Amino acid sequence: MRRIRLRSILWRIFEAWLLSALVTAAALMGISKIRKLLRGDEATGRFPRLEPLTSDVGRGDVATTYMSGDRLYADMLAAIEGARERVLFETYIIKGDETGRRFKDTLVAAAQRGVDVRVVYDGFANLVVDPRFLRFPAPVKVLRYPVFNAGWQIFNPRRWGRDHRKILVVDDEVGFVGGYNIGALYEASWRDTHVRLRGDAVWDLANAFIDFWNIHRAHDKMPSAGSPTWQPFVRAHRNVPRQLVFPIRGMYLEAIDRASRHIRMTAAYFIPDHDILAALQDARGRGVEVDIIVPKVSNHVLADWLSRGFYGDLLRAGVRLHQYENAMVHAKTATIDGSWSTVGTANIDRLSLSGNYEINLEVIDERLARDLEEAFETDLGNCTELTLHEWQQRDVVARACEILLRPLRPLL
Repeated sequence: MRRIRLRSILWRIFEAWLLSALVTAAALMGISKIRKLLRGDEATGRFPRLEPLTSDVGRGDVATTYMSGDRLYADMLAAIEGARERVLFETYIIKGDETGRRFKDTLVAAAQRGVDVRVVYDGFANLVVDPRFLRFPAPVKVLRYPVFNAGWQIFNPRRWGRDHRKILVVDDEVGFVGGYNIGALYEASWRDTHVRLRGDAVWDLANAFIDFWNIHRAHDKMPSAGSPTWQPFVRAHRNVPRQLVFPIRGMYLEAIDRASRHIRMTAAYFIPDHDILAALQDARGRGVEVDIIVPKVSNHVLADWLSRGFYGDLLRAGVRLHQYENAMVHAKTATIDGSWSTVGTANIDRLSLSGNYEINLEVIDERLARDLEEAFETDLGNCTELTLHEWQQRDVVARACEILLRPLRPLL
C-alpha cells in the first residue's frame, strides 16, 4: 500500500515538473517573440566571411567550403543551369521569396529542356510557405515528405523523424551538402557552412537521395547502381529512421574518442546526450583542447535554454564555449587534430542524432580540415568567450528556468 502511495506521489511530482517545464517554455517563447517585435531581429547579418575555399581531398576529389549563402547559391544555380541529364534537389526548407523563386524557376527550366529533375522537401518545415509556390509543373517530379508520416503506426519509431537533409546533385558529377536551407534570410543573414564535392564521392550524395526517394516512392523507384570505386577518405553517413539506422552519433563518438590534440566544433543547437557530453569531458580530461562555437541567440529560444543547461558541466571540465554574435550561426561542423572533419545537416541534439533523416560527410584529410579550421578561426573573431566565472554569476531566475526545462531535453 505504501509503495503504491509513494509511486502516486512521485508520479504527481513528475507531472507537476513536466507541466512547469511546458509553462516555462511557452513563457520564454512568448517573451522572445515580443522582444523581437519590439526591438526587431537583433541578427544583423554583418559577420566576417571567407571566400569559398577549395582543396583536393582524398584520391581525386575536390571540396569547396562555403561560408556565405550568396556565393553558395550562385554556384548551386549555375550547376542546375548547366545540367545535362538529371538534377536531384532535396531541402528541409525552401522559402517562397525571391531566392526560393530563383531556385524553383531554374529547376523548372532544367526540366523543360529535358533534364530529369526531382525535388524533395519537408512538408512540416514548409507549412508557412504558400502551397501554390510549392507546386512544381510537370515534368518536375516532386516528393513532399508528409507533415505526419506515421499514419496508423503512431508508436512505430520507423515512421517518425523529419527530412532535415539538404542535398543537390547534378549529373552525378557535382554535389552540394551542408546546413543551408533555401531563402533570402539564409542567403544574406545567417552564418552557415556548405560543401561542394566533385569526384567519386558525389556518388554517396546521389545514392542517399535515391535511397530516400525509393523508400517513400515505391511506385516510382529510381534505378540504383553500385559505386564504381571505394572511397576511403570521404564518406556520407546517413540517419535513416525507417531503417532505425543512426550512424552520425556513432561517428561523432568515435572521432571524439580518437582526439589527442584539439576538437573544434560549431553547433547551431547544442543539446548533447549523456554519452557525447561525457566523451567531450573525457577528451578534455586527457589534455585535448575543446572549443565549441554556439549562437549567443539562436532562432529557437527553447533550444538556447536547453543548451545552457549543459554549459556548467562543460566549463567546469575546461571546455571553451564561444558565443557567436550578430547573426544566427547554423553550421554543423567539426574538426579533430587537423585530420578529421565533418560537415552536414545534423545538429548535436536528439532530434538530429536519433530522430531525423540527416546526412553528414566524414572526411579524413588534412586539407579540408585546414579549410574548416580557417573558417573556425574567422568565426572566433565574431564570438565572445563565456567563462566559468561569468556563468556562475547568472541570476536565480536563469538557474530556475534551466532546472524546470530539463524534462524537455529528450524532445529536442
